[in-house]
Amino acid sequence: MAANRLANFGAGPSALPESVLVEAAQGLLNFNNTGIGIAEISHRSTEFHAYIRHTAQLIREQLDVPPTHEILFMQGGGTAQFSAVVLNLLARHRLLHPAMDEKDRVLDYVLSGTWSQASYTEATRLAHGATVRIAADSRAHSADRKSFDGLPPHTAYSFSPNPVLIYYCENETVSGTQFSHTDGPDAFPFHLLPTEPLLPLVADYSSSFMSRPIPRLADHAVIFAGAQKNLGPAGTSIVIVRKDCIVDVDAALPFGGYPVPVSLAYAPYAAQDSMPNTPSVFAVYVVGLVLERMAALGGVQGCEEVNRRKMDSVYAVLWEGERRGVFRPKVRRGQGSWMNVTFGVCGDGAEKRFLDGAEQRGLKGLKGHRSVGGMRASLYNAVTEEWVDKLVAYMREFIEQETTA
Repeated sequence: MAANRLANFGAGPSALPESVLVEAAQGLLNFNNTGIGIAEISHRSTEFHAYIRHTAQLIREQLDVPPTHEILFMQGGGTAQFSAVVLNLLARHRLLHPAMDEKDRVLDYVLSGTWSQASYTEATRLAHGATVRIAADSRAHSADRKSFDGLPPHTAYSFSPNPVLIYYCENETVSGTQFSHTDGPDAFPFHLLPTEPLLPLVADYSSSFMSRPIPRLADHAVIFAGAQKNLGPAGTSIVIVRKDCIVDVDAALPFGGYPVPVSLAYAPYAAQDSMPNTPSVFAVYVVGLVLERMAALGGVQGCEEVNRRKMDSVYAVLWEGERRGVFRPKVRRGQGSWMNVTFGVCGDGAEKRFLDGAEQRGLKGLKGHRSVGGMRASLYNAVTEEWVDKLVAYMREFIEQETTA
């Protein structure tokens, strides 16, 4: 590793593997031996067309995406998908139920943090007469009844029959909550969902995509993720869409629909290999390099093993610090994120002391989101175990300093 590279625990854009950065730098001069740099080559070229299809195939193979689903590369990040899922799935619902009153079309949202709340708010802007409702809200079960410090218990969920969509955010980057990917009380309650076929289940995986397997992937209508956490630079989003959700949005206009911007409609992207316009060529290129590296290292399962070790070591020292009155975890045990560990530092001036000490040791990006404060250590795939060991050692050192001062 280059001697001047610091340990980057930032929440995104985030760390990328050094070997990928080196290869990407070479690709800026000469993409796949074409003699043309990746930032210069036409997206319509044979070489790039083959590359974007190859990149989609790498995702399909590593996540075991079934042929019932398309893999799209879109732009606008996860925030654009807050809009896109509403617009596309409302059009689908209108085509399936053209005579239904608009108020009877229901969009269910599970609120577990800042980003699910933002998605819900966007849906209320775009529903145009449809009903946007909260299927569960973790704040109602928090200690102060207003914080996102955990997940809703399964008894709190109430899903609508025949909904337009059911949305949840699998990992909340700001609050640091995450649904478990194994069955149990901290997993998303798939068993409580309506039993109708082709359920319109939507999941935001922006902060955890490709960090571990996705449970019941085939049961989802849409899974989306910005690339800038685990896969590449900002600029492209991966959207896995079940084919029945790729509809002609204009065909829904006579049934109460309204025009959907072409940049947010899934059908043009599915029909043209994600290139109805110029894609984020360089971002897609880096995503492909990251996925190739992942495949060589054991794929998503290999990442899961490493990420589990990193997560375990950070939470262990965090809980030790809690026991000794130095750290304050922001999320209930068992419901904390593997990717974004959030915590406070106890005592007057302690957070500044912690950040100053981290900076002196080359540990960057640990300040929490501006909306909630505190600390946040993001442990994305490219955050090495060596970096995590340095963070854990510093946290232990800080505990000793604060308790013996």
